[in-house]
Amino acid sequence: MEERKLLHSFLAKSQKGLPPRTMKDSYIEVFLPLGSQPELREKYLTVQNTVRFGRILEDLDSLGVLICYMHNKIHSAKMSPLSIVTALVDKIDMCKKNLSPEQDIKFSGHVSWVGKTSMEVKMHMFQLHGNDFSPVLDATFVMVARDSENKGPAFVNPLILESPEEEELFQQGELNKGRRVAFSSTSLLKMAPTAEERTTIHEMFLNTLDPKTISFRSRVLPANSVWMENSKLKSLDICHPQERNIFNRIFGGFLMRKAYELGWATACNFGGSRPFIVAVDDIMFQKPVEVGSLLFLSAQVCFTQGNYIQVRVHSEVASLQDKEHMTTNVFHFTFMSEKEVPLVFPRTYGESMLYLDGQRHFKSMSAPVTLKRNYVVEP
Repeated sequence: MEERKLLHSFLAKSQKGLPPRTMKDSYIEVFLPLGSQPELREKYLTVQNTVRFGRILEDLDSLGVLICYMHNKIHSAKMSPLSIVTALVDKIDMCKKNLSPEQDIKFSGHVSWVGKTSMEVKMHMFQLHGNDFSPVLDATFVMVARDSENKGPAFVNPLILESPEEEELFQQGELNKGRRVAFSSTSLLKMAPTAEERTTIHEMFLNTLDPKTISFRSRVLPANSVWMENSKLKSLDICHPQERNIFNRIFGGFLMRKAYELGWATACNFGGSRPFIVAVDDIMFQKPVEVGSLLFLSAQVCFTQGNYIQVRVHSEVASLQDKEHMTTNVFHFTFMSEKEVPLVFPRTYGESMLYLDGQRHFKSMSAPVTLKRNYVVEP
C-alpha cells in the first residue's frame, strides 16, 4: 500500500483528461485447459465428476477486474493507479449446455458500458465440444474504479463506439442501469407490495388457515408444502489471509463461491435431488470484508415454482474484537431440481416480503431453462 500511494500523480483530475478507448481495447480471451492440463482438474472437480460452479464464479470475478484494468491501462506506468473492485453482479444466465471437467473452457469479455467512475463488463464462457466451443453462460458485472489506496472514486477512460452492434451494447448498458435504479426504488424495504402481490400473500395466508378452527392463530400447511422457516441452512467461515486481494481485503470471488455452495446445498436439501444452477443475479457488494473477519452465511428457500427453487443467501461479518454484525452481501440464485419441489409458505410478514422478493427475482430471469440430463453444473 505504501507503493500505491506514489501512484496518486497518475490519477486523472477529470474524465476529459483521459484518452478514449474502444471495446476492442479491453477484449480478452482466457483459456482454462481442463482437458489438456489434467493437473488443473482437481481444483474444479466435484464428486459427481462435474465442474464446480463456485470456482467459475471466482474466475469470472477475476476476469472482470482484468478487463477493466486493460480498458484503463496507462502505458507509462508500471502499475495501475486505479483500484478496480466488483460493485455488482448484475446477471449470470446459463445456457443449455453441459459442463465437463475433461474439456477445455474459454472465457471472453470486454467493457460494454462506461460511466464516469464505473464500467459494465460483458463476459461469455464456452466449452470445447468436438472442434468447436459451445456457449455455456453469459455474465454481466459492474465494476467501479477507486483511487490507488481504495479510499475514494476515480475517473475511468471514456468509451468510443465503432459499430451499430457496439452502440446497441452500450444502450443495453444504459437500460441495465435504469432497470437497477427502478428495481431499487421499488424495493420492498422502501415501498409496500403491489396490489397483486398483496393478493398473493393474502391467498397464501387463507390457504394455511385450519378449516376446523378458522382462527387467525391456527395455521396448517397445505399438502406438499414446507414452512419457509424450515428451509434454512447456515455456515460460518474464518476469513484467512490466503483469500485476500491486493488491497488486503477478502476476494469477492471467494465470497461468491462460499455463498453459492451454501445456496446449492440448501436447494439440494430442500428439493431432495441434485439441483442445477439456472441464473445468478443482483449480487450487490455493500461492504468490503476484512481479513480475520467471521463470515456468517444464511441461505433460505424463498420461492418455488414447479421444478424451480429460488434461494436467497444473506452474508454478514463480525470482527473478532467487535461482535456487531454487518451485512456485506445478499445473493440470489435460481436453481432447477430434477423433480418437482414442494411449495414454500411464509408464516410471518417478514417472510412474506422475502417470498415476494424471491418471486420478483425469479420473474426477472431472462427465460425459463429446459433441464437436460447432461446439464451438469454443480458447486
